[in-house]
Amino acid sequence: MTHTEHQVAGQVAGLLLAAGGGRRLGGRPKALLTYRGRPLVEHAVRALRAAGCTRVHVVLGAAADAVQERARLDGCVPVVNPQWERGMGGSLRAGLDSLAGTGATAALVSLVDQPGIGEEALARVLAGHEDESSLVSAAYDGKRGHPVLLGAAHWAGVAQAATGDRGARGYLEAHEPEIRLVECADVARPYDIDTVDDLIHLE
Repeated sequence: MTHTEHQVAGQVAGLLLAAGGGRRLGGRPKALLTYRGRPLVEHAVRALRAAGCTRVHVVLGAAADAVQERARLDGCVPVVNPQWERGMGGSLRAGLDSLAGTGATAALVSLVDQPGIGEEALARVLAGHEDESSLVSAAYDGKRGHPVLLGAAHWAGVAQAATGDRGARGYLEAHEPEIRLVECADVARPYDIDTVDDLIHLE
């Protein structure tokens, strides 16, 4: 890792949203779904670290105590969102709030229920970081998806717009011309684990 790469890695914090209760999965918390023998949240954390994020904040909600007991989250900063049932927006706000004062100039935001998006896609989006004004998003055949990198200059605006299950989507739509898209369809598959039928992706 060059000095410049190391510097960037230190400036960008990984922010993993892992609070979902899996309502359409029979109430099984997404963070604790088993993937390759371990809780899904561990794989998501490992991918962020492998991509270059030395600081990783994990937003928990459903079964937060059980997640911290069962999953190896050593070195991560757990952030519990007591209002996780209100949707992803609150979890994103809680995560961004937790990064205040850390010195991070950007947050690389990933979702726990997208195991098909690994370190390659995360690293590509991370590499698009320049400074606190950066907005970078993965794209799949030209269509914007996750992960997204939010420069610190945008955090207040993102937090204000994040309501219900709309995380950063509304803010990003309003700032479309500023977003740098990074094509990732060749290295990642952006499916979600939302329903029982989706569990086939974890086998």
